[in-house]
Amino acid sequence: MSLDNGALDERILILAPHGRDAEVIHQVLARNGFGGGAVASFDAMVTELLIGAGACVIAEEALQDSSVNQLLAWLRTQEPWSDFPFVILISKRNGLTPQAARSTFDQLGNIILLERPLNAETLRSAAASALRGRQRQYEARKILAERMRAAESLRDSRAQLLQLNETLESRIEERTRALAQANDRLMNEVIERERVQLAMVQLQKMEAVGRLTGGIAHDFNNLLNVIQGSMDLILYLSKDENAKRKAEVARRACERGGKLTSQLLAFSRNQRLNLRATELHTLFDGVRELMATSLGSAIALSFEIDQQVRYVMADVNQMEMALLNLAINARDAMPTGGKLVVRASRAAAPEGLLASGMYCLIAVTDDGQGMDPAVAAKVFEPFFTTKAIGKGTGLGLSQVYGMAQQSGGTARVISKAGVGTTIEIWLRLTGDAMDAEDAEPAQPPPSPGAGARILVVEDDSSVRLSMVESLEALGYCVSQAQDGQAGLHELRRDQPSLMITDYLMPGMTGAELVAIANREFPGLPMIIATGYADMEAIDRVIGSNTVLRKPFQLADLAATVTQALGRQAGMVS
Repeated sequence: MSLDNGALDERILILAPHGRDAEVIHQVLARNGFGGGAVASFDAMVTELLIGAGACVIAEEALQDSSVNQLLAWLRTQEPWSDFPFVILISKRNGLTPQAARSTFDQLGNIILLERPLNAETLRSAAASALRGRQRQYEARKILAERMRAAESLRDSRAQLLQLNETLESRIEERTRALAQANDRLMNEVIERERVQLAMVQLQKMEAVGRLTGGIAHDFNNLLNVIQGSMDLILYLSKDENAKRKAEVARRACERGGKLTSQLLAFSRNQRLNLRATELHTLFDGVRELMATSLGSAIALSFEIDQQVRYVMADVNQMEMALLNLAINARDAMPTGGKLVVRASRAAAPEGLLASGMYCLIAVTDDGQGMDPAVAAKVFEPFFTTKAIGKGTGLGLSQVYGMAQQSGGTARVISKAGVGTTIEIWLRLTGDAMDAEDAEPAQPPPSPGAGARILVVEDDSSVRLSMVESLEALGYCVSQAQDGQAGLHELRRDQPSLMITDYLMPGMTGAELVAIANREFPGLPMIIATGYADMEAIDRVIGSNTVLRKPFQLADLAATVTQALGRQAGMVS
């Protein structure tokens, strides 16, 4: 069966001459949806590259063959847009000398080094990264081709103008105007393409920052979980009122830290909205001090709440981040000072904006510079900003709009140059406060499944110890494992009543462990406890089981375990 050009251009070629390496690598890549296959030599690789490929995986020992020069010669003939990617599998033993390796790697140029032995996820991630880079090069090739066509079109237009100048004097003015218009269109296209390219560079930077913040949030959540678990145990078990007061202060500090990591995860796009009935007074009180600090003393901040509105469906952390973003934008629009008013009211949705009905309208109004209609129409576009380079990313308002949309509402801007700006956030109303956060910390509920055997799988020893002590305090019999493989061994040795596993662990992730446990122990209730997660990977295996967000309180742990054991009891009955 023949492949189309798109499939050929995204193949991954594999050159690993020893053993079954090439076959194993091909099987791993094929399972993850990557096309391509193994080649026997650099001669065959160059032949396949001429047909089309997106990346190459090469074992380090293959580079010792002098025929690698054929590949290097092909690289020197690449088009200007091309920087072909290679994934090089290196080993601490039996490798090239440092000088030889450096010379070869420098000539290959665009390489990703993976040290063996490696796991399937590492190989999949590297292959995906290499192909994404190659796809961006294909986009650059397309843009260059379009520019070439545009340049040729311009040359043709000029030639036609000269011909008409010689033969039809009466049409000189008309054709000159047409050429000027074509030139203006071309310049506009060039400007737009440059803007898209800048946005692409910014996206790459933000993607890297997002990965970094997600990792920081994961580690910070683990630390918070240990501290909060210890404080909850003190509150639950201690009779010393002085110690309990101090533990409560520390517990509330952990809650604030949890909000911070939640915002980091939202920025790195590893957090989903946690919509719940939220009291507006509580929401505004929570962000009032932070907004006032961000605005400075030159700007007066006030809040107004319609008494008809009390609860609204929202993610508290995301709403706080949205209001803070709007405050910072308003501050920049009022460099000499001014007034910022945050109003919440009950309002009917304008026709065409949302489904008909009553909503909560949160309006943030400043009396700053304002915007003309052309600028106001673009403010919710990602990366659009009127600020100077280095002064803003253009992501703040787009995140506000996305949050409102995900919450079942929307956002819009009303602005007039020289008068001021109002950003409206429309959210769903609710009169049900059952999901609202309690002012006082919840107490652990009674544990009807006390005495049940629970397996805790967690690579961080401090977090694991904290969870084990908390579960034992609740009356459960607890065993533990330090990673996915050890957890699987413990499951097979003595099947527990419930398994609680971390997600991000070395070797085998919690999602992979749950997938295997689902096959080998159908019906076993499981909980994935995580402070940072690839939600797509979890969604594929979680089924009717539960995700427990770190840092969690003792009451959250107790309720989640009780719920999971209750589902098992229901199935058994």
